[in-house]
Amino acid sequence: MTVPASQPAPMSRRQWLLSDRPQSRMQARLGRAYVTWRQFSANRLAVLGLIIIVALLLVAAFANLLATHSPVVGDLKNARLLPPGTGEYLLGTDDQGRDILSRLIYGSRLTLFVVVLVAIISAPIGLIVGTVSGYAGGWVDAVLMRITDIFLAFPKLVLALAFVAALGPGIQNAIIAIAITSWPPYARIARAETLTVRRSDYISAVRLMGASPVRIIIRHVMPLCLSSLIVRVTLDMAGIILTAAGLGFLGLGAQPPLPEWGAMIASGRRFILDQWWVAAMPGIAILIVSLGFNLLGDGLRDALDPKETDQ
Repeated sequence: MTVPASQPAPMSRRQWLLSDRPQSRMQARLGRAYVTWRQFSANRLAVLGLIIIVALLLVAAFANLLATHSPVVGDLKNARLLPPGTGEYLLGTDDQGRDILSRLIYGSRLTLFVVVLVAIISAPIGLIVGTVSGYAGGWVDAVLMRITDIFLAFPKLVLALAFVAALGPGIQNAIIAIAITSWPPYARIARAETLTVRRSDYISAVRLMGASPVRIIIRHVMPLCLSSLIVRVTLDMAGIILTAAGLGFLGLGAQPPLPEWGAMIASGRRFILDQWWVAAMPGIAILIVSLGFNLLGDGLRDALDPKETDQ
């Protein structure tokens, strides 16, 4: 009488994701994503930052439903400079009788608009400059890095002020100016990552197989730089928000009556002693969102660390 062979116990979902011998690329990618999320979620402050950013996204997406008043039309006769908690004005009103809460809600759209466009413009520029500089070396590296050093020699806000003054005030020109001043750190990071991998064995193998330098940079070098770049972009988003708010405060960013948070602080500084809420509320909004991006960036830096081997 033969004894049937025992069947192996089925793997749980967690074991399948953490398998050291994945059966497919999809399983390997899902496993890496699971490990990254577990490392990220272990940081409670990072999760708090993620909650803040998700809340910002939801507020911006449903601003039409959340705002109870118009962000640009006020009631000068009956609702000028009302303190927080007065009637239907939860955060008070400004000098034009406009609901501050509604203006903050609509202003979140402008904040995300600035952050996303600056990241889309500046991050690819820095990635291309850094990878080309690090891989090519020689005079190409020297020229590109000296250009980068010139931009890094000036404070970001001062350089952005110069560009906006040349281009003219407005939210579009402010985005262009901030993007122009934001790419050099990304180029430095991409160059450093490229220098560490350009002479590795697998890059040499790809080169021996006949791959062109352009293909090597795009297909093999740039993907290795993305994790560090994503972390740096996330950490820089708080600085982008503050730079945009600074330009708005100086009258060079979004123009009235747009509900941009920096411009709201500028208009409320005249009432800072008596009607403090006019300037304080948008300042608190900038503080919370900047804190959220910083916490999120710190969590991503730990979770995407390629040297982290703990699972």
